[in-house]
Amino acid sequence: MRASDRAYQALRADIIEWRLGPGTVLGEVEQSARLGISRTPLREALSRLTAEGLTAPQPGRGVIVSEVTLEKITGLFDVRISLDCTAAALAAAHPDQRTFQQLTRRFESASSLIRESDGCQHEYYELVAELDAAIDEAAANPYLLQAQRQLRTHLSRVRRLAQDDVARLTASAAEHAQIARSIAQANADLAVASTKVHLHNSLQYLLAARANSNARITREEVPNG
Repeated sequence: MRASDRAYQALRADIIEWRLGPGTVLGEVEQSARLGISRTPLREALSRLTAEGLTAPQPGRGVIVSEVTLEKITGLFDVRISLDCTAAALAAAHPDQRTFQQLTRRFESASSLIRESDGCQHEYYELVAELDAAIDEAAANPYLLQAQRQLRTHLSRVRRLAQDDVARLTASAAEHAQIARSIAQANADLAVASTKVHLHNSLQYLLAARANSNARITREEVPNG
């Protein structure tokens, strides 16, 4: 694998997992040393991340990790609602629903994964990714899949705002179970409605979580007294 590809994958994972938070300056000297590469492949990696919207040039500071604002979260979900509902309806028309029957059962028992360790919560996110992949395959629309790809990069990052909230993740598991169940029943209308309910609940939670995070940062920046 090329050095620029390794750097891209490492930085992308660090940004999505919030190991590199919004506003972090990605200095070329520091990141080159950390990743064990020269500055040329690092610049290539940063250019790719900027094209994806995960980093942004900042005058006088170089490249920084892009911010996750309330407006960006809302914009993502405006597009996500349309794409996910279309995908769910198409998936419900697929003739073989055995995969969604299995996913329904797994989401129904997913609360045990969420309540245990952080590692188990990671397994839950992998289960969500399995459902996304199953819907993509059943929908069988390459244009829809292409539109989803970049969107999901940002959604993966935003989703981490909820990763420590057991109550929200447990509710999310029940919502995903209903989506999978509706598709398994070949009920396109119910699949769309279930998807809308899940996305509405997710958006409201994430907006509140980000607003609380912003308020906490503001308080920490204001000196006492």
